[in-house]
Amino acid sequence: MSTCATASRLLTEPLAGTAATARTWLLIEQPGPWGSDALLSSHLDAAVGRGLDRATKGTGVRVQLIRRPGRHADCHEPAGRRVFVAHTAPGRSWIRTTRIADPAALLELDFAALGAGEHGGLWDAYEGAPLALVCTNGKRDRCCALLGRPLAAELAASGGTEAWEVTHIGGHRFAPTLLVLPYGYAYGRATAHDVKDALEAARDGRIVTRNCRGRSVWDRPGQAAELAVRALTGEEGADALDVTATDGEAPRWTVTVAHRDGRAWRVEVEQGAAEPPRPESCGRALGTPARMDVVTVTPVVAVTPAA
Repeated sequence: MSTCATASRLLTEPLAGTAATARTWLLIEQPGPWGSDALLSSHLDAAVGRGLDRATKGTGVRVQLIRRPGRHADCHEPAGRRVFVAHTAPGRSWIRTTRIADPAALLELDFAALGAGEHGGLWDAYEGAPLALVCTNGKRDRCCALLGRPLAAELAASGGTEAWEVTHIGGHRFAPTLLVLPYGYAYGRATAHDVKDALEAARDGRIVTRNCRGRSVWDRPGQAAELAVRALTGEEGADALDVTATDGEAPRWTVTVAHRDGRAWRVEVEQGAAEPPRPESCGRALGTPARMDVVTVTPVVAVTPAA
């Protein structure tokens, strides 16, 4: 039986504009098994999971569980959990980290501020290698386990990489899927070689666009538009481009992408349906997932005031 990832790959479904949307990511180490809804079905206290889900709603913060690649000991009470919070806006990307004994303490965080990019000196600044988060939750989709776990294990074994398994970053059919922090660019159909290139670039403040799904800080039209401008200009700087406006509504938007050097582009993005029908997730009925098609990319000519 064909998997959702195989069908998507064979049908050459485009990746641009498919990243999960989140300005800020809260990552909580939780060893052991994960269920489909990991915040409520893992060894994390379900009451804490429900509380975090309620507290972060509408704040721009997305909560995920993480664990080290490899065999997953069924640990009900790990001695200490690593926690990261990462903000992904251009020019203001950061990661803060700590270890906690009780995840319930996270309910006291100011999620509105974190979603807005204000950490207020929380915890310690993370200064290590970029975080590589590979989706491996087989209870949500088998492609994530079959394709994600070998990739996460290979990254961990290669050394020099801060690799973690993560519960859900969307797009099962693009497995193996990856999120790179602090910049928040997501990738699909990733190979170990591709990931290492993306991580090496991120260390230097650059972005690899091959198999890139978009930057999580923006909505789907903005993700597609920014990648289209990168393709047009060859721009690699992680913080060189910003999405400054998105006008319109489905199925068509006008997105303004600005460069830090003053240039800007107006990008027309149209929502279409991926044909023919394919499974959006293994075991689900066939569907036609939305795709973001860039129609035009037009430079914006600055108007010089009359003398």
